[in-house]
Amino acid sequence: MTTWNGEDAPTALRISLFGWLRVVVRGLVLGGLVFGGLLVLLLVRLIERPFCRMDRPVTPFITQFVCRNAFRVLGIGFRTHGALMTERGAVVANHTSWLDIFALNARKRIYFVSKAEVAKWPGIGWLARATGTVFIERNAKEARRQTALFQDRLMLGHKLLFFPEGTSTDGLRVLPFKTTLFAAFFHPELRDEISIQPVSAVFLPPKGEGPRYYGWWGEMAFAPHLLKTLASARQGEVVLRYHRPLRVADFEDRKALAAACETQVRAGHEAIWCGYQANEEAQ
Repeated sequence: MTTWNGEDAPTALRISLFGWLRVVVRGLVLGGLVFGGLLVLLLVRLIERPFCRMDRPVTPFITQFVCRNAFRVLGIGFRTHGALMTERGAVVANHTSWLDIFALNARKRIYFVSKAEVAKWPGIGWLARATGTVFIERNAKEARRQTALFQDRLMLGHKLLFFPEGTSTDGLRVLPFKTTLFAAFFHPELRDEISIQPVSAVFLPPKGEGPRYYGWWGEMAFAPHLLKTLASARQGEVVLRYHRPLRVADFEDRKALAAACETQVRAGHEAIWCGYQANEEAQ
């Protein structure tokens, strides 16, 4: 995955003896939860697929259960604000790290939109395919086929989720939204039928740690970030703020829609951090 590069490099990974013990214990429990859940999901899907085809009335609940309990295993707090969208449509959010996938699945039954290369990644690719991720090619020739796929999934009531920033960050900022994927929502078959719900996601650090604790940026690799998260003696909290859904038909084009989504996500992101800082100063 391509990550945002800032001026400051991430701090070097250091894990104590007790930290490694937490890595082993939490890692085994989390691995059992994730891959045990995957096995159950695949078995249920064997029954679900012949009768429901692309629709998935049962398996998303398994994904949601696994993701919510992953935070319990890690010891990370989980808090949300705002109502879930009931209309057909998609969800967009800012992107801090791989933990966003667990956080956004934990509250809402969604299907991620991801670049096609992810499908080939060992482990992560298997999980992504099993949970119904929509894989897209960065190729103009595929635009029509991908729009048709979006249309089929959205009209089934699937909530598709993507990260318009196009990369993860240190968690302290929201990058400008790329407008490419918003274009598909203006197809004549979709424009009047769907809405987009912006979501602000913030990972607050453990007590005494810097605000970028959960961020994934620069030259960070997945394994060290995972190890640091598993080893942490004290954990922080993830806060999700669900904003008012925006009807695609109310916007002139993809740029206007992307800008409106970015404005809501950025405002929510700043509000959560401001609340955190005020609370820290009060203590």
